[in-house]
Amino acid sequence: MQDNSLVSVAQLREFVKLSKGAVFQSTDRSEAYEWIGRTLGKFRYFSETKKNKGIIKRYIIMMTGYSETQIDRLIRRKKEIGLVIQRERTQPTFPRIYLPQDIALLAQVDAAEAYRNGKATKKTFADMYGVYGDVRFERLSKISVSHLYNLRGTRIYQSRSLHYEKTKPTPVAIGIRKKPDPEGKPGYLRVDSVHQGDRDKEKGVYHINLVDEVTQWEIVGCVEGISEQFLKPLLADALSQFPFVIRGFHSDNGSEYINKVAAKLLHTLLIEQTKSRSRHTNDNALVEGKNGAVIRRHMGYMHIPRKYAWLINEFYRTLFNSYLNFHRQCAFPEKDMDARGKIRITYNDYRTPCEKLLSFESVEKYLKPDITREALAEIQMKQSHLTAAKEMQEEKHRLFTKISNQMVH
Repeated sequence: MQDNSLVSVAQLREFVKLSKGAVFQSTDRSEAYEWIGRTLGKFRYFSETKKNKGIIKRYIIMMTGYSETQIDRLIRRKKEIGLVIQRERTQPTFPRIYLPQDIALLAQVDAAEAYRNGKATKKTFADMYGVYGDVRFERLSKISVSHLYNLRGTRIYQSRSLHYEKTKPTPVAIGIRKKPDPEGKPGYLRVDSVHQGDRDKEKGVYHINLVDEVTQWEIVGCVEGISEQFLKPLLADALSQFPFVIRGFHSDNGSEYINKVAAKLLHTLLIEQTKSRSRHTNDNALVEGKNGAVIRRHMGYMHIPRKYAWLINEFYRTLFNSYLNFHRQCAFPEKDMDARGKIRITYNDYRTPCEKLLSFESVEKYLKPDITREALAEIQMKQSHLTAAKEMQEEKHRLFTKISNQMVH
């Protein structure tokens, strides 16, 4: 900064008055600090009156663009040590553990898995490195859940990341009104339906969601309507997709499940049918949670005409159900009793439904005759979690594109 023509406080007063409203900014901090120190000495700041000190300070603020608080701090530094210089950094610095490529990989996994919670994503990282041997996940496999959310807030991550209607109950003397107790055994299903909304008096598709209470093994289907005509073949097909013997079938009191056709089908398969109790909203909480976390997360809320139900059902059968059961991490509750005798439930155990099923020591006694432990493990190891998730997302994108194009034309 060249201000050799200004040699007195009176000249500074006129300069500040004529340049009122103008702000100059220095681009080099070391140069600015040196000029501030030189200016304070040139105009004998510390020996001037209070009024003149204010003029000198306003001049420095105007020329540097610094705040008054910062200029006061630099003036104190000049008084203490005789110089205005940058202080050396004393704050400790730490080596960077997670690199940009790790954050980009996190964004890739989130996009493929539809943005799961931190614990589920961490388990995927651990499996990708420890089970499938993908060395790209070595650092991420050790990340804490809290820091995973920190990485999701970074600029690198942000730059890479891309009417349900209640059925009216109809009192029917079908099914036992009770909450099933599986006693830790697989084969007790929770069932519910999700409507994809109406538009212009046209019904949308219905998603049928079946979830095993113990292993969270999940089979999803799609039908044009919830009448007996559509549900009977879908339920028969969905029940056949479970690898273990089905022992219980629990639903709410909707007429789509509490009817003679469904009752006859379940009775033929020797499956006990139960239904939710009045004023017990948690009786079917597991499948209702899956409705939002799985179906709504992946299929959204947009109206889909019923004629496309077969396309969606084909996507579920060929790819989506396999991804849910062999590659999607699920939280399993752990119950502990505190000193006062109150039961506390925590969710720290994350596994895929297949991993949970295979964790039973004598799993063979629950499996269907044509299913083996080795066959299930082989399917799980056929693809990594990330590969399966990406393949599922690509197929889902093709599905929505096909439906969208047909709706336009």
